[in-house]
Amino acid sequence: MLDVLAVDDEKPALDELVFLLRAQDCVGEIHGASDATTALRLLRVKSVHAVFLDINMPGLDGLELAGILSEFATPPAVVFVTAHDDRAVDAFDLGAVDYLLKPLREERLAQSIRRILATRQTAPAPDNDADEVIPVELGGATTLVARSSVGWVEADGDYARLHTRSGSHLVRIPLSTLETRWENAGFTRVHRSYLVAVELVTGIRSVGTGLVVCLRANGDSPAVELPVSRRHTRAVKNLLIRPRHVR
Repeated sequence: MLDVLAVDDEKPALDELVFLLRAQDCVGEIHGASDATTALRLLRVKSVHAVFLDINMPGLDGLELAGILSEFATPPAVVFVTAHDDRAVDAFDLGAVDYLLKPLREERLAQSIRRILATRQTAPAPDNDADEVIPVELGGATTLVARSSVGWVEADGDYARLHTRSGSHLVRIPLSTLETRWENAGFTRVHRSYLVAVELVTGIRSVGTGLVVCLRANGDSPAVELPVSRRHTRAVKNLLIRPRHVR
Protein backbone atom coordinates (compact mmCIF):
# COMPACT_ATOMS: atom_id res chain seq x y z
CA MET A 1 0.00 0.00 0.00
CA LEU A 2 1.16 3.52 -0.79
CA ASP A 3 0.92 6.35 1.73
CA VAL A 4 0.61 9.59 -0.20
CA LEU A 5 0.54 13.36 0.22
CA ALA A 6 -1.62 15.59 -2.01
CA VAL A 7 -0.62 19.26 -2.32
CA ASP A 8 -2.77 21.92 -3.99
CA ASP A 9 -3.57 25.49 -2.93
CA GLU A 10 -7.07 25.31 -4.46
CA LYS A 11 -9.38 23.50 -2.05
CA PRO A 12 -11.81 22.08 -4.68
CA ALA A 13 -8.87 20.65 -6.64
CA LEU A 14 -7.30 19.24 -3.49
CA ASP A 15 -10.58 17.67 -2.38
CA GLU A 16 -11.08 16.08 -5.81
CA LEU A 17 -7.53 14.70 -5.84
CA VAL A 18 -7.95 13.18 -2.37
CA PHE A 19 -11.30 11.71 -3.41
CA LEU A 20 -9.82 10.06 -6.51
CA LEU A 21 -6.82 8.78 -4.56
CA ARG A 22 -9.13 7.13 -2.02
CA ALA A 23 -10.71 5.18 -4.87
CA GLN A 24 -7.37 3.54 -5.70
CA ASP A 25 -6.97 0.07 -4.19
CA CYS A 26 -3.21 0.43 -3.74
CA VAL A 27 -3.41 3.73 -1.82
CA GLY A 28 -3.37 3.60 1.97
CA GLU A 29 -3.07 6.71 4.16
CA ILE A 30 -3.69 10.03 2.41
CA HIS A 31 -2.55 13.42 3.70
CA GLY A 32 -3.49 16.81 2.27
CA ALA A 33 -1.68 20.17 2.28
CA SER A 34 -2.66 23.53 0.80
CA ASP A 35 0.89 24.82 0.25
CA ALA A 36 4.49 23.68 0.14
CA THR A 37 5.34 24.95 3.63
CA THR A 38 2.52 22.93 5.17
CA ALA A 39 3.62 19.92 3.13
CA LEU A 40 7.21 20.15 4.41
CA ARG A 41 5.99 20.57 7.98
CA LEU A 42 3.87 17.45 7.63
CA LEU A 43 6.75 15.49 6.08
CA ARG A 44 8.84 16.14 9.18
CA VAL A 45 6.56 13.82 11.14
CA LYS A 46 5.03 11.63 8.42
CA SER A 47 6.73 9.40 5.89
CA VAL A 48 5.01 8.98 2.52
CA HIS A 49 5.79 6.97 -0.59
CA ALA A 50 4.51 9.53 -3.10
CA VAL A 51 3.59 13.21 -3.38
CA PHE A 52 1.00 14.48 -5.85
CA LEU A 53 1.39 18.21 -6.26
CA ASP A 54 0.27 21.22 -8.22
CA ILE A 55 2.85 23.52 -9.82
CA ASN A 56 1.48 27.05 -9.37
CA MET A 57 1.23 27.66 -5.63
CA PRO A 58 1.98 30.68 -3.42
CA GLY A 59 5.40 30.76 -1.81
CA LEU A 60 7.36 27.72 -2.91
CA ASP A 61 5.85 26.38 -6.13
CA GLY A 62 5.52 22.72 -6.99
CA LEU A 63 8.79 22.53 -8.93
CA GLU A 64 10.72 24.09 -6.05
CA LEU A 65 9.09 21.72 -3.59
CA ALA A 66 9.98 18.76 -5.80
CA GLY A 67 13.60 19.93 -5.80
CA ILE A 68 13.64 19.91 -2.00
CA LEU A 69 12.00 16.47 -1.87
CA SER A 70 14.69 15.09 -4.16
CA GLU A 71 17.28 15.87 -1.46
CA PHE A 72 15.55 13.72 1.16
CA ALA A 73 17.48 10.68 2.35
CA THR A 74 14.62 8.57 0.97
CA PRO A 75 12.81 10.83 -1.51
CA PRO A 76 9.15 10.10 -2.24
CA ALA A 77 7.97 9.60 -5.81
CA VAL A 78 6.65 12.86 -7.27
CA VAL A 79 3.66 13.20 -9.59
CA PHE A 80 2.62 16.63 -10.83
CA VAL A 81 -1.10 17.35 -11.17
CA THR A 82 -1.52 20.66 -12.97
CA ALA A 83 -3.59 22.63 -15.46
CA HIS A 84 -0.44 23.74 -17.30
CA ASP A 85 0.97 21.59 -20.09
CA ASP A 86 4.16 23.63 -20.64
CA ARG A 87 6.22 22.56 -17.60
CA ALA A 88 6.53 18.84 -18.26
CA VAL A 89 10.18 19.06 -19.34
CA ASP A 90 11.07 20.87 -16.09
CA ALA A 91 9.08 18.32 -14.11
CA PHE A 92 10.80 15.29 -15.61
CA ASP A 93 14.20 16.99 -15.24
CA LEU A 94 13.45 16.87 -11.50
CA GLY A 95 12.80 13.14 -11.68
CA ALA A 96 8.99 13.22 -11.64
CA VAL A 97 7.35 9.83 -12.11
CA ASP A 98 4.40 11.31 -14.01
CA TYR A 99 2.76 14.55 -15.16
CA LEU A 100 -1.05 14.68 -15.03
CA LEU A 101 -3.21 17.38 -16.52
CA LYS A 102 -6.37 18.72 -14.92
CA PRO A 103 -9.20 17.86 -15.04
CA LEU A 104 -7.88 14.62 -13.61
CA ARG A 105 -9.27 11.32 -14.86
CA GLU A 106 -9.48 8.30 -12.59
CA GLU A 107 -7.98 5.90 -15.12
CA ARG A 108 -5.04 8.25 -15.74
CA LEU A 109 -4.43 8.48 -11.99
CA ALA A 110 -4.49 4.68 -11.76
CA GLN A 111 -1.77 4.57 -14.42
CA SER A 112 0.39 6.87 -12.29
CA ILE A 113 -0.11 4.65 -9.26
CA ARG A 114 1.11 1.68 -11.31
CA ARG A 115 4.16 3.66 -12.37
CA ILE A 116 4.96 4.52 -8.76
CA LEU A 117 4.68 0.88 -7.75
CA ALA A 118 6.93 -0.17 -10.63
CA THR A 119 9.48 2.49 -9.67
CA ARG A 120 9.55 1.28 -6.07
CA GLN A 121 10.18 -2.30 -7.20
CA THR A 122 13.20 -1.30 -9.30
CA ALA A 123 14.64 1.52 -7.18
CA PRO A 124 18.11 0.93 -5.69
CA ALA A 125 18.54 1.07 -1.94
CA PRO A 126 19.18 4.65 -0.78
CA ASP A 127 22.68 5.57 0.31
CA ASN A 128 22.04 7.23 3.66
CA ASP A 129 25.78 7.70 4.20
CA ALA A 130 26.27 9.88 1.12
CA ASP A 131 27.64 13.29 2.10
CA GLU A 132 25.65 16.14 0.60
CA VAL A 133 27.53 19.13 -0.76
CA ILE A 134 26.16 22.66 -0.92
CA PRO A 135 27.37 25.31 -3.41
CA VAL A 136 28.30 28.61 -1.73
CA GLU A 137 29.63 31.87 -3.16
CA LEU A 138 33.07 32.73 -1.83
CA GLY A 139 35.17 35.58 -3.22
CA GLY A 140 33.20 35.65 -6.46
CA ALA A 141 33.64 31.91 -7.01
CA THR A 142 31.41 28.96 -6.22
CA THR A 143 32.76 26.58 -3.58
CA LEU A 144 31.28 23.25 -2.53
CA VAL A 145 30.79 22.81 1.22
CA ALA A 146 30.30 19.28 2.56
CA ARG A 147 27.47 18.72 5.01
CA SER A 148 29.87 16.70 7.18
CA SER A 149 31.94 19.85 7.76
CA VAL A 150 28.99 21.77 9.24
CA GLY A 151 28.80 22.03 13.02
CA TRP A 152 25.73 24.22 13.34
CA VAL A 153 23.44 26.35 11.22
CA GLU A 154 21.99 29.75 12.05
CA ALA A 155 18.80 31.19 10.54
CA ASP A 156 19.14 34.55 8.79
CA GLY A 157 15.77 35.44 7.29
CA ASP A 158 15.29 33.41 4.12
CA TYR A 159 18.97 32.48 4.30
CA ALA A 160 20.98 30.19 6.55
CA ARG A 161 24.54 30.62 7.79
CA LEU A 162 26.55 27.39 7.80
CA HIS A 163 29.20 27.31 10.52
CA THR A 164 31.81 24.85 9.27
CA ARG A 165 35.28 23.62 10.25
CA SER A 166 36.89 26.34 8.13
CA GLY A 167 34.51 29.28 8.55
CA SER A 168 30.92 30.38 7.95
CA HIS A 169 28.97 30.63 4.71
CA LEU A 170 25.65 32.29 3.92
CA VAL A 171 23.38 30.26 1.64
CA ARG A 172 19.94 31.00 0.29
CA ILE A 173 18.27 28.02 1.92
CA PRO A 174 15.73 28.42 4.76
CA LEU A 175 16.68 26.72 8.02
CA SER A 176 13.44 24.71 7.90
CA THR A 177 14.52 23.21 4.56
CA LEU A 178 17.87 22.12 5.95
CA GLU A 179 16.15 20.69 9.01
CA THR A 180 14.03 18.46 6.76
CA ARG A 181 16.88 17.49 4.45
CA TRP A 182 19.36 16.72 7.23
CA GLU A 183 17.14 15.10 9.86
CA ASN A 184 18.48 11.64 8.92
CA ALA A 185 22.08 12.85 8.79
CA GLY A 186 22.57 13.64 12.47
CA PHE A 187 21.23 17.20 12.74
CA THR A 188 18.51 18.43 15.10
CA ARG A 189 16.69 21.71 15.71
CA VAL A 190 17.34 23.24 19.14
CA HIS A 191 15.77 26.64 18.56
CA ARG A 192 13.83 28.38 15.82
CA SER A 193 17.14 29.97 14.82
CA TYR A 194 19.55 27.04 15.26
CA LEU A 195 20.19 23.59 13.84
CA VAL A 196 23.09 21.58 15.29
CA ALA A 197 25.15 18.50 14.48
CA VAL A 198 24.27 15.95 17.16
CA GLU A 199 27.78 14.46 17.25
CA LEU A 200 29.21 17.79 18.47
CA VAL A 201 26.83 18.11 21.44
CA THR A 202 28.72 17.71 24.71
CA GLY A 203 25.97 18.71 27.12
CA ILE A 204 23.42 21.26 28.22
CA ARG A 205 23.40 23.69 31.10
CA SER A 206 21.08 26.20 32.70
CA VAL A 207 21.61 29.89 32.05
CA GLY A 208 19.22 32.11 33.97
CA THR A 209 15.74 30.73 33.36
CA GLY A 210 16.70 28.90 30.17
CA LEU A 211 19.02 26.29 28.75
CA VAL A 212 21.93 26.32 26.34
CA VAL A 213 23.33 23.40 24.37
CA CYS A 214 27.12 23.05 24.38
CA LEU A 215 28.95 22.12 21.17
CA ARG A 216 32.63 21.18 21.10
CA ALA A 217 35.08 22.81 18.73
CA ASN A 218 34.77 21.82 15.08
CA GLY A 219 38.04 22.26 13.20
CA ASP A 220 38.89 25.98 13.21
CA SER A 221 35.43 26.76 14.58
CA PRO A 222 35.56 27.19 18.38
CA ALA A 223 33.30 25.58 20.95
CA VAL A 224 29.98 27.36 21.22
CA GLU A 225 26.86 27.50 23.38
CA LEU A 226 23.50 28.04 21.71
CA PRO A 227 20.12 28.78 23.30
CA VAL A 228 17.53 26.02 23.51
CA SER A 229 13.89 27.01 23.05
CA ARG A 230 11.30 25.62 25.43
CA ARG A 231 9.59 23.60 22.70
CA HIS A 232 12.86 21.83 21.86
CA THR A 233 14.05 21.21 25.43
CA ARG A 234 12.85 17.62 25.69
CA ALA A 235 14.37 16.65 22.33
CA VAL A 236 17.71 18.20 23.26
CA LYS A 237 17.79 16.40 26.61
CA ASN A 238 17.11 13.13 24.79
CA LEU A 239 20.29 13.69 22.76
CA LEU A 240 22.33 13.05 25.89
CA ILE A 241 20.82 9.62 26.58
CA ARG A 242 20.68 8.06 23.10
CA PRO A 243 23.48 6.86 20.81
CA ARG A 244 25.06 9.57 18.69
CA HIS A 245 24.88 9.53 14.91
CA VAL A 246 28.31 9.22 13.30
CA ARG A 247 28.61 11.25 10.10
